[in-house]
Amino acid sequence: MRPVQLATKEGVSPSRVFLPASDFTLILDFLEWRFPRGTRLGWERRMLAGRVFDQHGKVVSPDASYQANQTIYYYRELNEEIPIPVTEGIVYQDERIVIADKPHYLPISPIGPYIQETLQVRLRKRLGLDHLTAAHRLDLETAGLVMFTIHPEHRNAYQALFRQRKIEKVYHAITDRSDEHNHLQFPLMRRSRIENSARFMQMQECEGEFNAHTQIDLLQRGDNLSIYELRPLTGKKHQLRVHMNALGLPILHDQIYPEMKEYVPLSNRTYIDKLQLLAFSLRFEDPYSLKNVYVESQIKLMKI
Repeated sequence: MRPVQLATKEGVSPSRVFLPASDFTLILDFLEWRFPRGTRLGWERRMLAGRVFDQHGKVVSPDASYQANQTIYYYRELNEEIPIPVTEGIVYQDERIVIADKPHYLPISPIGPYIQETLQVRLRKRLGLDHLTAAHRLDLETAGLVMFTIHPEHRNAYQALFRQRKIEKVYHAITDRSDEHNHLQFPLMRRSRIENSARFMQMQECEGEFNAHTQIDLLQRGDNLSIYELRPLTGKKHQLRVHMNALGLPILHDQIYPEMKEYVPLSNRTYIDKLQLLAFSLRFEDPYSLKNVYVESQIKLMKI
């Protein structure tokens, strides 16, 4: 059966949960067990407020019977969030996609404590596009271009551009200048195997077949800093940060490489020492119009 399409509320799509085979009497019993951090009273209030739906789009009441192999949709409670003092931009829009400039530290989509203060929700509310969804990801600390699809039926075709490496991505990164690395000859290709490490959040290079490839070139060398052009040919987690760090050129203000910095709570964050990594440009052939599209970010890294 085709999934029900529910409208967004305040730019946020509903979450969903599957009801497995079990002996629960009420849906409410299951939700109380499945989400122990919530409360039964909280779920009752959410149901009575019309924020819980069955797979047919009908409101679920607190006395609704449990039926296995069904899907339930619910809207998360919108708690007051700490504002993130950055502003997103739009660099390209047509009838199928939006390409936006994501500032540093702005999450792309709802995660953890971030719901309203995310690029996706901000754009949905700003543009009035309920089903706007990111076609790929950027790290929280990274700024630059993010592609969104406007309609669900077009999503897979644009996501395939990234999966099949049919889109040319260029990043800019700033590092500390260090004379000890003058032996490196640019441009160069960094090839390695990147896997999870035992250290929280960090990825690592290890022995084995290469699964990460990045073309790196030196664009400008200043008195104290240098700027590089990075072209990832694969899409491993933290790939650019790991490769630059492995070359002895960690990206300026990186909070994870070479060493994990102490976490700064949202309420204490200054947004000053931003990771100097920018998703600078995207180039691709549109899968529907067959038009060649090229866009550049309007965000600027620090001057060197």
